[in-house]
Amino acid sequence: MIRVGIYGYGNLGKGVESAIRQNKDMELVAVFTRRDPESVKIRTQGVAVCHIDDMVGYKDKIDVMILCGGSATDLPVQTPEMAKHFNVIDSFDTHARILEHFAKVDTSAKESGKVAIISVGWDPGMFSLMRAYGLAVLPDGKDYTFWGKGVSQGHSDAIRRVEGVLDGKQYTIPVESALNAVRSGKNPDLTVREKHVRECFVVAKEGADKARIEKEIKEMKNYFADYDTTVHFITKEELDRDHSGIPHGGFVIRSGKTGLNGENSHIIEYSLKLDSNPEFTSSVLVAYARAAVRLNSEGVSGCKTVLDIAPSYLTIASKEELYKTLL
Repeated sequence: MIRVGIYGYGNLGKGVESAIRQNKDMELVAVFTRRDPESVKIRTQGVAVCHIDDMVGYKDKIDVMILCGGSATDLPVQTPEMAKHFNVIDSFDTHARILEHFAKVDTSAKESGKVAIISVGWDPGMFSLMRAYGLAVLPDGKDYTFWGKGVSQGHSDAIRRVEGVLDGKQYTIPVESALNAVRSGKNPDLTVREKHVRECFVVAKEGADKARIEKEIKEMKNYFADYDTTVHFITKEELDRDHSGIPHGGFVIRSGKTGLNGENSHIIEYSLKLDSNPEFTSSVLVAYARAAVRLNSEGVSGCKTVLDIAPSYLTIASKEELYKTLL
């Protein structure tokens, strides 16, 4: 059995807990939290809920730690620190800072002899793989990625970190005309602003400066500054009533040409339609947790991404089963 720990018990942590139940080679050992452990009620009986100060004491009891914090402020600190003691998985999704994050985590994991797999989920993650396959198969072509319509966990978390914000949700929405142009094979050159809009629903704390909050959100580097962003201020009751779900999805499209003179056109499209963004992301995290343990058992250490790991490491099935049923 692969012994799993969860660091953080928000939507993502709860999704990981559920995903572990669907994988018969895994068991949840403990959930770690910054909150008072007595205040955290999990859904798996007999599993300890511990404060993060007690985490290192579990390093011989846990094979892999799945980190469920946010990319804005949590994971840049937590992942390199936890890689000193555990094989770790995170869902770091600030694309512009992945190389920086990789370097820090790689140093920690190599020093400890552990495996750390970063930026795991559906994008970065599954979509990253599709982009890589498309590039390999159609080198003469262009990549397009569209997200949504759906709730971005990372961007919603970034909104909630703004001073004066009580709660909030952010929707990423593809620009339909841009998506149709790509699907028709026109190969347009699109800026990020031309591909998506961002819509934010924000509950402000009583007395908060809404104009400052809106300005800070719209100017947030790596999140909103490069997009047409709309901020709506609503009540907590409206947020709970109208925006309680966490759906998401999107498309990866590779448009390319083959032939001696590029006379034949091809389009590869991969799509996801997700009822629950965190639960799907959690399922990907759990699959790569299995890969981290397997790699480490083979003597591998250091930081990895989804681009570095063979698919056969992800599933409980043997290679023989995979060859027989999937090839």
